[in-house]
Amino acid sequence: MKAILSMALVLGLCGLAGAADKVDPVGTWKCEYKIGDQMRTVELTIKKDGDKLVGTMNWPDQKDAKLKDVKLKDDTLTFSAVRKFMDNEFPLDFTLKIDGDKFKGKSAAEFGGNKQEFDIEGKREKKGK
Repeated sequence: MKAILSMALVLGLCGLAGAADKVDPVGTWKCEYKIGDQMRTVELTIKKDGDKLVGTMNWPDQKDAKLKDVKLKDDTLTFSAVRKFMDNEFPLDFTLKIDGDKFKGKSAAEFGGNKQEFDIEGKREKKGK
């Protein structure tokens, strides 16, 4: 009986440890990326809508750009957004690897027929700020 109880306790604790490691992308993220020699910023907000993820991006000159196809697999968040700049629209694809309250990843866009990638990093804002 003691062996069964001990085994149940160990398995229960392992299950809790696994649950604690689950990545949660929900929140507001302050992001930085570099295009050429210029550092840029964007605010990413991820929310839950029922059982799916939704979100928006806010650039300094474009607000509430809705995210498309927001998906979380293991620790990787993927989605698309459209950046509007000088009467042009640029579809962007993001792949972000989340580690606690930080992420690192890539964004890809097509400019003039050429696909370009750039690195992007972000930090989740603390609640209550």
